[in-house]
Amino acid sequence: MTTPLIEAIDIGKSYGGVVALRDVTTVVNAGQVTCILGDNGAGKSTLIKILAGVHQYDRGELRIDGAATRFFSPREALDRGIATVYQDLAVVPLMSVWRNFVLGSEPTFGYGPFRLLDRGKGREIARHALEDMGIEIHDMEQPVGTLSGGQRQCVAIARAVHYGAKVLILDEPTAALGVKQAGVVLKYVIQARDRGLGVVLITHNPHHAYPVGDRFLLLKRGAMLGSYEKSEIDVQELTRQMAGGAELDALQHELQRVVTS
Repeated sequence: MTTPLIEAIDIGKSYGGVVALRDVTTVVNAGQVTCILGDNGAGKSTLIKILAGVHQYDRGELRIDGAATRFFSPREALDRGIATVYQDLAVVPLMSVWRNFVLGSEPTFGYGPFRLLDRGKGREIARHALEDMGIEIHDMEQPVGTLSGGQRQCVAIARAVHYGAKVLILDEPTAALGVKQAGVVLKYVIQARDRGLGVVLITHNPHHAYPVGDRFLLLKRGAMLGSYEKSEIDVQELTRQMAGGAELDALQHELQRVVTS
């Protein structure tokens, strides 16, 4: 078997007396999508921030390409090929599509302190990378803030792929999108997976996760509610567990008793 790109083993994290994560274990493999599901407060954000180098874990072990690792900054994670796209996307709304695309990796010309931004090359880099992913944005000078939410997510995904990410972490990429735009974003999640990236998809929507996911980690109040391969669970059971499982069954029984009494 190939070595996982990321392997989290019994990861724990506390903030003072508050336990945010407790004994969480999962893997991210190349060419697969690992979906992390849970309601607000489940620990999803804490887990991805540990993977992305924003926070450090207190307990357990994090392995990158098989080697025990502890990131001390997001730059360290990015240098190891882990790119994270947060809900706010960290874009500059009034800046053009191409400027946002090359932000932090701007092409330049000239020498020493007299180097200048190569605008033409920047536009071509963005255009070719987006076209390579099948993303149609006709005007590279268009302010990125005027794009739809789905388009902005797709630009962020294409940027991570272009700059050599091995792992792509997506934080609730479909949360604020309509059905059609969510479908577009999920299509590019599949494209990233098919290009050999390991994708971590964070969501609270099992109907978005199941069509693209290969592995599902369910969190509740910082602990693992379950971990499943796709062959081990169907979308109905995934939805039932997300909705509370036994707690939901007990509630339905109580409501039925009230209605019939």
